Amino acid sequence: MSALPRFSMSVDDGHPLDLRMADLLQSHEIKATFYLPITNQEGAPVLSAASMRELSRSFEVGSHTRSHRFLNTLHGAEAWREIIDGKQQLQDQLGEEVEGFCYPGGRYHHLHKLQVRSAGFRYARTTQNLRIDLEFPLYEMPTTAQFYPHTRSVFFRNFISQRHWRKRSEALSVSLASDDWLIRLQTLLDLAIEQRGVFHLWCHSIDIEKLQLWNQLDDFLSRVTRQIGKDQRVHNRDLIAAGSDVSTVDSSQ
Repeated sequence: MSALPRFSMSVDDGHPLDLRMADLLQSHEIKATFYLPITNQEGAPVLSAASMRELSRSFEVGSHTRSHRFLNTLHGAEAWREIIDGKQQLQDQLGEEVEGFCYPGGRYHHLHKLQVRSAGFRYARTTQNLRIDLEFPLYEMPTTAQFYPHTRSVFFRNFISQRHWRKRSEALSVSLASDDWLIRLQTLLDLAIEQRGVFHLWCHSIDIEKLQLWNQLDDFLSRVTRQIGKDQRVHNRDLIAAGSDVSTVDSSQ
């Protein structure tokens, strides 16, 4: 665990509303990592090259493949092209190196971890939840929770379907204590602070808009800034240096 609790935030998919998210985060002096595809095969709009560069001036920007395709649905060569082309094209747009990667939909196999490493990424983020520790493989960075009104049953199903149950069991226990999803997030934040761990929040800007959760997110981020110091609000790449088990690609599925 780190000497002090940390807060990290991910914003996925590169929707134009990410610029509104960036403004909200800057108002709270909170760092975040935005994972951007070049296009979105599902038809959703994505940020322009100019907007991507604007984001990169204040936040970490990572790749989310070339066209936001789930890697576990692709043949090996197709997955490789999504990974390597997404990195190269994003770097061309930004004019700088891109270190981080996020698996679209959190769907990947062991091969894809090897491909992400071969493409030159420093780390990769998953959607595994209920983690507040820093002991994770380099190409399987977990999260704590999504900012989304999931029910308790969804939390439980995600716990069962994902791995590392021992590391996630206490977070599951405290998160199931309330029917209110916002109280669950606050309880998880309190647990991360108590254990001097990391609270890694992730979201999609379009979900915040569709569900009209901007005020709730604003309130939650205000709580974060009251409880976690500015220097401990970090980009995802900063968690790599802080972790103690990030040197290898885990061979498990």
